[in-house]
Amino acid sequence: MATAPSSEATDVHRHEHDGVTYQDEIVRSPLLRKLLAFARILIGFTFMWPFLDKLFGFGFATPSARAWINGGKPSQGFLKGVEGPFAGVFHPMASGFSDILFMAGLFGIGLAMLLGAGLKVAAWSGTLLLFLMYLAEFPHGQGPDFHATNPLVDSHWHEAALLLVSAYGLSGDTWGLGRWWGRKVGNGWLR
Repeated sequence: MATAPSSEATDVHRHEHDGVTYQDEIVRSPLLRKLLAFARILIGFTFMWPFLDKLFGFGFATPSARAWINGGKPSQGFLKGVEGPFAGVFHPMASGFSDILFMAGLFGIGLAMLLGAGLKVAAWSGTLLLFLMYLAEFPHGQGPDFHATNPLVDSHWHEAALLLVSAYGLSGDTWGLGRWWGRKVGNGWLR
């Protein structure tokens, strides 16, 4: 049974009958909920595309000959090529296990964001992955191919923020499985 909040608190409706918080309790504007859902789907595709390209080698960032299904090593080349202060941390990580972990991460984060379920786990996993990629490329503003306009903040920060806003804004409740998933798992870490 929904309870009415006090007139001075808010006009948000509570769904206390199942103990789950829904997006309309956090974001009241229908347009903003749709924009959050669009942003969630966009960031989900941002993770799913490199997974597919590295798996099959569509020829965008990964040529067919270097596709994972053709024996390519999706993370090892990147990790072995790290320069800068964190090279000693990333070079030893280059292995077959790092390829599996990287590809599973891209797939899991992308799928969760596209479906709108398991967003908190996906958002924090994605934030960790993006932070590690940021450190691997640090310091920004070095080298002959430098095109960044900011030596500290780059797209890794923007993408991490978008992942977290999507998760904590419960964007999966709109155009996703968030409501259904929320009833299954409640408001815990798996939400």
